[in-house]
Amino acid sequence: MSLYMIPLAIGAPQIILIVVVVLLLFGGKKIPELMRGLGSGIKEFKEASKEDDKKEDDKKD
Repeated sequence: MSLYMIPLAIGAPQIILIVVVVLLLFGGKKIPELMRGLGSGIKEFKEASKEDDKKEDDKKD
């Protein structure tokens, strides 16, 4: 691992700290809504990328 990658290494303590900060900022009730929105955003992104791949395949034929 290069010297520049060391600050990007995320271990268990860093993940725990991130989870605690997110809980403090948003609270326990808001997190399921945030995750639901994130999931739907990822789903839409995947669908859009599949549509683009289909369009490119149609153009090649």
